[in-house]
Amino acid sequence: MTKSKRHVVVVGGGLIGFSVAYHLLLEGMRVTLIERNDENSDGCSTGNAGMVVPSHFVPLAAPGVIWKGLRWMFDPESPFSIRPRPSWELITWGLQFYRASSPVRVNRAMPVLRDMALRSRAIFAELADREGFAFELQKKGLLVLCKTRMALEHEAGLAATAGSLGLEAEVLDAEGVRGKDPGVEIDVTGGVYFAQDCHLDPARFLGDLRREVVRMGGTVLWGSEANNFRQAGARVQAVELKDGKEISGDEFVICGGAWSQGVGKMLGLRLPMQAGKGYSVTHPNPPALPGICSLLNEARVAVTPMNGRLRIGGTMEIVGLDESVNRRRLAGILKSVGEYYPQLSAADFEGLEVWKGLRPCSPDGMPFIGRTRHRENVVVATGHSMLGLSLAPVTGEMVAGIIKGDAPKFDTRLLDPDRY
Repeated sequence: MTKSKRHVVVVGGGLIGFSVAYHLLLEGMRVTLIERNDENSDGCSTGNAGMVVPSHFVPLAAPGVIWKGLRWMFDPESPFSIRPRPSWELITWGLQFYRASSPVRVNRAMPVLRDMALRSRAIFAELADREGFAFELQKKGLLVLCKTRMALEHEAGLAATAGSLGLEAEVLDAEGVRGKDPGVEIDVTGGVYFAQDCHLDPARFLGDLRREVVRMGGTVLWGSEANNFRQAGARVQAVELKDGKEISGDEFVICGGAWSQGVGKMLGLRLPMQAGKGYSVTHPNPPALPGICSLLNEARVAVTPMNGRLRIGGTMEIVGLDESVNRRRLAGILKSVGEYYPQLSAADFEGLEVWKGLRPCSPDGMPFIGRTRHRENVVVATGHSMLGLSLAPVTGEMVAGIIKGDAPKFDTRLLDPDRY
């Protein structure tokens, strides 16, 4: 069968956008990628924790999250906050989040996230062995570290659910945790070890994707922001850029991260999302280096070793498209590290560059992936929340399959971009 030469215009140049472009090029399509930032910017793509996490099968909108978030809101160093502001979109999103946080909905979502994550992990492994990709996929698993007995019991319950979904999860006492990572001191009650989780350096992976997309013939337009779309009936003919240029195409993919909602409005689409800001700091030569990545359970902080460096990241600030740094929340992240790793302290990270990124968060914690029924040649791929890196490869593969007309490999009903 002759491969399609359709021209696909991809709006958004983060990990999702470049993953989409890469998989489209593999299918022989012609690709133009439009990115609003310049080539040296990374959006939300390079400073994240670099975790590939089949263990994250519970969507962000889950039972109990609302009440926990309300308690955290009054702590300036807590891992979650919503900045109150007169916004009908924020109020609507909050109500939609509340309605989605039901056991029935979460139980339907878990197998979908599991299947997507496992397929994504497999693609990462394939890419790591492919010529042109220099990133290293560390298949060492992940530790969820618990300071308190209550937290450990809760995580043990999630481990049991993971096991029922066919995932590998091992509940450990303090000695068992230290046995998994003997090269560093760990002060915890216990934890859970997820053997199928992996980690990598997201900057190296994105760099590989960018080079491969260009090598394969893709066109990348940096510093080019979509201003509108030229349409004829239900079909999009071209994207109009702010500099007055037009890029015509046969198919259009919307994957602009936290800015996708605004792009969707130009097409009459409803993609309710809030930007969830997170921070990270990377130590180039830490006094102690864990051997595998971990999540500090009570603090909601991610700790990832990256080629001799150590990245600490976390928090979820719902603050709109505000990219400023909240020093109090950053202090909360760094302070927590020494509570789990006694050889580390917040002082070790003083003066280091702070990275921040805006995650695109849908109300139900599930990404928007699929064709919209409102525009016959538009595909949406956004709203991945904290799973953008983890699900980037499978999202690229899914979008390429959608445009080719392949039958979906997963139950995609919960990913419908028109569900709101």
